[in-house]
Amino acid sequence: QGSSVEEDGPLAQIDPRCSRSTAYQMGISDLDRQIEQLRRCEYIKESEVNALCDKAREILVEEGNVQRVDAPVTICGDIHGQFYDLVELFKVGGACPDTNYLFMGDFVDRGFYSVETLLLLLALKVRYPDRITLIRGNHESRQITQVYGFFDECLRKYGSVNVWRYCTEIFDYLSLAALIQERVFCVHGGLSPSINTLDDVRSIDRKQEVPHDGAMCDLMWSDPEELEGWGLSPRGAGYLFGGDIVKQFNHANGIDLIARAHQLVMEGYKWMFNQALVTVWSAPNYCYRCGNVAAILEFDENLERQFCIFEAAPADSRGVPARKLVPDYFL
Repeated sequence: QGSSVEEDGPLAQIDPRCSRSTAYQMGISDLDRQIEQLRRCEYIKESEVNALCDKAREILVEEGNVQRVDAPVTICGDIHGQFYDLVELFKVGGACPDTNYLFMGDFVDRGFYSVETLLLLLALKVRYPDRITLIRGNHESRQITQVYGFFDECLRKYGSVNVWRYCTEIFDYLSLAALIQERVFCVHGGLSPSINTLDDVRSIDRKQEVPHDGAMCDLMWSDPEELEGWGLSPRGAGYLFGGDIVKQFNHANGIDLIARAHQLVMEGYKWMFNQALVTVWSAPNYCYRCGNVAAILEFDENLERQFCIFEAAPADSRGVPARKLVPDYFL
């Protein structure tokens, strides 16, 4: 069982890899400059964040609650503002857009660089909309980010709450799940007693703050457990669900595998229920002290899979602010 730690300018030449026109009105050259800046862990101007979020919204609003994704693709679990470990992830998995990526939420909170982490992922989404998919985690929430670091970080780096507002508005547009080649269902947390089919997920009105209960909440908060049926979650939101529930859901929806994140696993990934479900965790040495390795899961065009394990970025390549940002939470 995974630990119950809660992870809780003018237009340049158009790149044929970008098939959606919304990426271009802010100018490819501007966007590329911002991406390079963010890759150096330098945050961009407030006005640029506003424009970036506007463009991201235009793209995300067109995506479904269950976004279809083609293989090959590499899926990633929680990042939690550990920017230098995200850089390490891209070193191991390949740069975007050379590699297609699917990130399963929890981009922010806990780590020291939630601003740069989220903005880099959003900028890559705007620049290469068909090469990177972002789905919502339980930390992509106004309420949670006011407690676990992202709100305070925005205030400290920008001197106002505006950037936090722009970003949390974008959270409401993120897909709730993704489906790779109709066979692999990807979600941040897990299943819900209110959801039997993928169409039940598609029928949710997702453009809202994460509710305290119900189907949308459960997708982001639930955890698998070695039990039969459903159980109460120690997190206070979502449910525990057993192998019988997974088997039933996979059969009813014609899928082979549920991939999810949300729980720290020391080995970076963990199979459950006869390989009907896998947890993928992509924040190494979580909270800069848990000592775990991280993983990403690569699917080739035939859905053959391979895990890549990686460790935290070396200390000499990162700056660590000398202050504790957030209270302990399930630690």
